[in-house]
Amino acid sequence: MGRTQYYVAASADGYIADRENHLDWLLQYGFEAYQEHYDAFLAEVGALAMGASTYEFVLGQGGWAYGDLPVWVFTHRDLPRASGADLRFVSGPVGVHARAVTDSAGGRNLWVVGGGRLAAQFADAGLLDELWLTCMPIALGAGHPVLPTEEAHDLRLQRTTHFEGGAVELRYALEGPGRRIRPE
Repeated sequence: MGRTQYYVAASADGYIADRENHLDWLLQYGFEAYQEHYDAFLAEVGALAMGASTYEFVLGQGGWAYGDLPVWVFTHRDLPRASGADLRFVSGPVGVHARAVTDSAGGRNLWVVGGGRLAAQFADAGLLDELWLTCMPIALGAGHPVLPTEEAHDLRLQRTTHFEGGAVELRYALEGPGRRIRPE
């Protein structure tokens, strides 16, 4: 059975976007140092879940980056459809859709993409297995937090990966009541 993973980059002080919801600070680092690692992560993904803002950001980048993987977009408004994408627009609590979303991954991992609020909903519902957090060597001072949960969640460090330029990926398993840590 696959894991539900929140794979995200953030500033060293814990923000995934700046005050104006921009990612320019992140994009300045490029992708070369991270590409091989990202490709290996993505090879294990069977489906994705993202919020409306992340979906709109991806559309604004000028091409669909996720091939034919099923993508669940959690939204409360009508959004344009990306050409050639396997999209499923849903609304409501993540728990209502959890079975269909994880089943669509076909036994592979589910990647919760982008927004911290959606990832926090998965965590608070006991549905998030792992946090893959790449801490970038910059402090933003304010912005959109990595994981704005309603309750505390214990994390167990599983692995660290150091990247050229000072970034560090911290791979955590979420622990706590009702959580079963799956072996790697």
